[in-house]
Amino acid sequence: MEKGTVASVAFASVLAIAGPTFAASANPFGLVYANAITENMPGKVHIHPVNYDLNGIKIAANVYTPAGYKADGSYPAIVVAHPNGGVKEQVAGEYAQRLANEGYITIAADAAYQGASGGEPRHTDKPYYRTEDIHGMVDFISKYPGVDDKRIGVLGICGGGGYTLNAAKSDKRLKAVATLSMFNSGKVRRDGFMSGQVPTIQERLTQASEARAKMKAGGKPEISGNVDFDSLTDEKIAQIPTDLYREGMLYYGRTHRHPNSTFAYTTESLMDLMPWDATDQIDLISAPLLMMGGDKADTLYMTEDALPKATGAKSRELFLIPGATHIQTYYVPEYVDKAVGKLKEFYGKNL
Repeated sequence: MEKGTVASVAFASVLAIAGPTFAASANPFGLVYANAITENMPGKVHIHPVNYDLNGIKIAANVYTPAGYKADGSYPAIVVAHPNGGVKEQVAGEYAQRLANEGYITIAADAAYQGASGGEPRHTDKPYYRTEDIHGMVDFISKYPGVDDKRIGVLGICGGGGYTLNAAKSDKRLKAVATLSMFNSGKVRRDGFMSGQVPTIQERLTQASEARAKMKAGGKPEISGNVDFDSLTDEKIAQIPTDLYREGMLYYGRTHRHPNSTFAYTTESLMDLMPWDATDQIDLISAPLLMMGGDKADTLYMTEDALPKATGAKSRELFLIPGATHIQTYYVPEYVDKAVGKLKEFYGKNL
């Protein structure tokens, strides 16, 4: 086959897996994943949209409570950190809902400066803030009626996985730490995906520095990573060479599109992202650590790099999901079932 034909076949197969589009407008809570809650019914998991203050910024979150939830009960809790560019109504919400179905009180929040949360400039994407988002979810959920604050775990997905590792280094309230398809944002922003941009590190740092200078002088924030999904044709998507970005365009731009979800970030954020790495001081993690990923994921190298460095963890485990790519762990029922099954075992043992 010619290269274009191979790409088209790959695209067609991914599109077939992706299935239907879940429109945010069709769900009263804005959820865009399959089997999402449409109303709080007796005997089932309930969703509770909430807001809280984090360092002067209004955070928008969804709390999920198990079937038969009682405010005077005692439940373990799990905070779920969403991917880069994602929002709480997508994969983070799907896993939060699934884990609530297993008896946990869960929370998924939009990152500060992103989604429905407050903060200016919009699309600021810095490790300190994303890590603080996780601490903030712990702050809120630990006081939620019925939560046993001695049994709080965390699940970080994609970029949220890298920030989860960072949060768990110091936040000893987290008794069980799990990641799914972990994405080390600092490493990728610095070196490029699969280290494809190493020669341009200094050039990109200069551009970020100049963008900050312009913004501080009163100019509008410069934006990187923005994608116009409306103009992205099937042909253009099919030609994207990596599974991560090709399937990501389908997930975020087509099948699980949400108006608050965007790949955009302020260019000056790179000044904080590029010197940062999720694996720095990772030996400070002392809680049990589970890192999950698809065995076909082109991002798996980041998980395989991080796990051996977490030498202080009470226990360490790599769980591979056979046949899954990075994005497919977000929504393909077979792969989500395997991930949730493993999380049930892991949290059940450690919480």
